[in-house]
Amino acid sequence: MEMVRVVFLTVFMFFVLVTVHEWGHYYFAKRAGILVREFAIGFGPKLFSYKRGETQFTLRLLPFGGYARMAGEDPEMVEIGPGQTIAVRLGQDNKVKNIYLDSLDTRRNVIRGEAQFTDLENELKIRLDVDGEVTTYDVNPQAMMIKGTQQTQIAPKDRQFGSKTVGQRAIAILAGPVMNFILAFVLFALHLQMAGIPVENPTYVKIGEVSEGMPAQEAGLQKGDIVVSVNGQAIGGDYQKMIKLTSASKGKEMNWTLQRGSETLNVAMIPRGMEGEEGGKVGITPDLPTRKAGPGETITKSGTAMVDTTKLIFIGFKQLINKFNMDDISGPVGTFQLTGQIAQQGIQYLTYWAAILSLYLGIFNLLPIPALDGSRLVFLGVEALRGKPVDPSREGMVHFVGFALLFLVMIAVTYNDILRLISG
Repeated sequence: MEMVRVVFLTVFMFFVLVTVHEWGHYYFAKRAGILVREFAIGFGPKLFSYKRGETQFTLRLLPFGGYARMAGEDPEMVEIGPGQTIAVRLGQDNKVKNIYLDSLDTRRNVIRGEAQFTDLENELKIRLDVDGEVTTYDVNPQAMMIKGTQQTQIAPKDRQFGSKTVGQRAIAILAGPVMNFILAFVLFALHLQMAGIPVENPTYVKIGEVSEGMPAQEAGLQKGDIVVSVNGQAIGGDYQKMIKLTSASKGKEMNWTLQRGSETLNVAMIPRGMEGEEGGKVGITPDLPTRKAGPGETITKSGTAMVDTTKLIFIGFKQLINKFNMDDISGPVGTFQLTGQIAQQGIQYLTYWAAILSLYLGIFNLLPIPALDGSRLVFLGVEALRGKPVDPSREGMVHFVGFALLFLVMIAVTYNDILRLISG
């Protein structure tokens, strides 16, 4: 049951991070009047899908990513060539509401003919030759093009991503990372409310976690015990003194006095050495006294956590560039594994880790790497300076190559993650 809980919390965390990011793109694209065809969480095969309004909401198998697919970003509509036989169905307003491209003999209550002229972006008109009689029909801006079981809503020019101003497009792209920044701030604030603020000049040291198989567990120490003295020396609130005494007693028996509720306990244990660490260890983590953070403190300290974590993220980027090593990179598998380990420690720690990941996701997406939001913003900046957009085919090729390279890197990193997982 514990494993099920950990897996659920891990998957749920990634679901929230991705959903918030893509919702930013989706919401501001809709605000700009852009047709959002699909709002997808995850990649790969569909697990669940439903349509609301003009958008198909989809949950896919792999929870590591998502997308808000906007009209006009990719070639998506089947072209209707002159002379092609099609069928149309009119709505109550006598405008074309459905355009059928195949299985025409099975369609009922339709007008069938040869297309002479079709414009589904600007004029929204279809001219059909029906048994020698040519008629022009107006097309509903939300008409559906149907081929087999596939239905695609047409996208008039003013509903396409490229038709909007540079500012509107930039906001729709930037909104994803910004939502991750907002989520990170909220999660840092939630963690602060759960963890509290360390009390200045504490009067006692309480035991937090007791490691399995270590001297403290063998001696019967429990979470919540208060350390009164070590080797006859009063500890009070000085946990550094406790650590120093323990470290200096490697391999030597120590006498600890503990307070457990109203009971006073005297225990003996011998600190052990740990590989790669100096001094003796007994396997306990101190639980320092805390107090509840006020509203003002929550805001300021969450902001400080954002700034400090951002600095650490960029230091990590710099170190990665200066000394690249595959073992220093974790892909989805490694991140999922680490998140599961953190989830086992409790919701408080998972919340803090989720805040870090959300901040990282926002920053990473703003890097000017092809296929990421940052690269798309660079192209919009160039368009703003030039006064005209970059050739869509060239921009599309840059993003395609960038996505392919990122995909190859992801495969290599995932392979490395799996090897590390197998080797332990």
